[in-house]
Amino acid sequence: MKNKTLTTWLAFLGGPIGLHRFYLRGFGDWLGWLLPIPTALGVHGIQRVQQYGQDDVLSWLLIPMLGFTVAACALTAIVYGLMTPEKWNARYNPTLAPDAAPGRTSWTTIIGIALSLLIGTAVLMASIAFSFQRYFEYQIEEARKISQ
Repeated sequence: MKNKTLTTWLAFLGGPIGLHRFYLRGFGDWLGWLLPIPTALGVHGIQRVQQYGQDDVLSWLLIPMLGFTVAACALTAIVYGLMTPEKWNARYNPTLAPDAAPGRTSWTTIIGIALSLLIGTAVLMASIAFSFQRYFEYQIEEARKISQ
């Protein structure tokens, strides 16, 4: 039996390393194994900023990967949490009744959805702002080099 609340929290907290995919589909899920790659690249970008400073071009290409992965996993948590019990049990617990307990929404599911929405949106907006800021700063520097 696959529990909707547990899946919502796994997607929110452990989504960037694929925990929710392994829980739902097992260790044979290839996307679950691919999810840690952009997460690790984004963490490497943060380490590069700490080591080389904010002017490191590779770091501002890598950091948004972490942000977009976290935001996508938060969106996945919201989708799982808002799924109706009938649809959840039909998809992940086909042997159970449509209104069985593993597919029901509880307060812990609602809290997971709300936190996913809050943190996922903040991370997504920060990633977009960071990406655009670095891109435009790079364009200005290149324009200055051309004009000199």
